[in-house]
Parts: sequence; C-alpha cells; structure tokens
Amino acid sequence: MEEVINGDLTRYVSVATGELAWAPSPSGTVFRKRIHLVGPPESGQVTSVVRYEADSSFPSHEHPDGEEILVLDGVFSDEYGDWPEGAFLLNPDGFRHAPFSTAGCVLLVKLRQYPGEDRIHVALDTAALPWTPSARPGVASKTLYEQSGFNDTIRLERWGAGTAPGVVSYAEGAELFVMTGTFTDEHGAHGPGTWCRFPAGSRHDPRTATGCELYVKEGGLIYLESRPA
Repeated sequence: MEEVINGDLTRYVSVATGELAWAPSPSGTVFRKRIHLVGPPESGQVTSVVRYEADSSFPSHEHPDGEEILVLDGVFSDEYGDWPEGAFLLNPDGFRHAPFSTAGCVLLVKLRQYPGEDRIHVALDTAALPWTPSARPGVASKTLYEQSGFNDTIRLERWGAGTAPGVVSYAEGAELFVMTGTFTDEHGAHGPGTWCRFPAGSRHDPRTATGCELYVKEGGLIYLESRPA
C-alpha cells in the first residue's frame, strides 16, 4: 500500500516538525516524524526527523538509491563509527550498515533520493569545517555534498543577526531545514525544526532578526517522484 505526504513537488510546503507527534517505526525503539513520503511506508522516498532512544538499533540493511543523515542531537553509530551532533553522512546506493545509538539521538534522514552507482560516500564532522563567506552579505556556508554528474548540492548556511539577503531564487527547487534560530519571509516565521520545500522556479525574500543556521539542499527535486495526495 502506497502513501503520500507532501508529495506534490509543484507546491510550496512548510512543516513545523516540533508540532508533530512521534510515530513508532518497526523497531519499537526508533520513532519518526515523516514530512515527505511517496510510495510504500517502509520503502518509499521519504524525508523524516528520526529519534533513536537509548540502546536502540536496527538490523543490518542496505539502502537502495542511497541515504542521507544529518545528526541534530546526540550520537548516531554504526559499524563504521560514532557520529555526534553535526555529523553528515551520505550513504550511496547499495550501502549496507547496522545503525544504533547507545545514548540516543535525533536525525534528519532522507531515503531513496540519491540514485546513481557512482555517488561517493560522504562522512563529515561539520563542526570541524570552516565557515566560508558567501556572495550574500551576512551569510556564510559549509559545503556538505557536491559531485560532478549529479544535480543536487547540500550545504549549511549561517545567517548573522539582522541579515536580509534580498530575494533568493531556486531555479531547480530547494529544501530548507532550520537548525537554530528563526527566519521570516512572505510565508511567515520559520523556527527551529521547520522544514520548507520550494518548487522549481520559486523565490522568496527571507530575513532574520536574531540569526539562524540552515540546512539547504538545491537541485534534488529532479530525483523525486511528484504525486498529489
């Protein structure tokens, strides 16, 4: 049985994940808040905020069309290492692991959105990466993923207090996740834990009074199936 949550890629959507209830996964000790799903509940294209309770684990499994993980809190682990808050992982098509968390953790997770056997495996401690000034005053960034031959790019952005970069356009669409702080635009105020998806060709006029840190993914909508609910 297939399900659709925010599956129409032609529409702008914003979800305050802090207001959503946690739903159990098949493991029983891992919970999730699905903010995008197209396909079967356990094997479709999905974007979720995921919470591992202490001493949680999943059996070893593969990831067709890849997996992306951004550790928002705690420590996420698998047989390849321990990944603390701020760690970024892109596990390519066919990657296999047995994830767990000893102390518990909260993650932003995207599944089945990275087709292509030539994608590289990425494992970054983003806290160790320097902030690089961008062309927009008040905005610095850290590149997390960019690979020749693939359309999607992923970065973190840090906006200083009082930043108003002007109109921002997303020719190929974008997803934003607010990690800290708040920004506002014509759609309203977007605080910590808010996920926004902008369709291809959209634009907005954002600003922040207090500063914020954002996850930004551009160009990835081409790999997603668009389906109205």
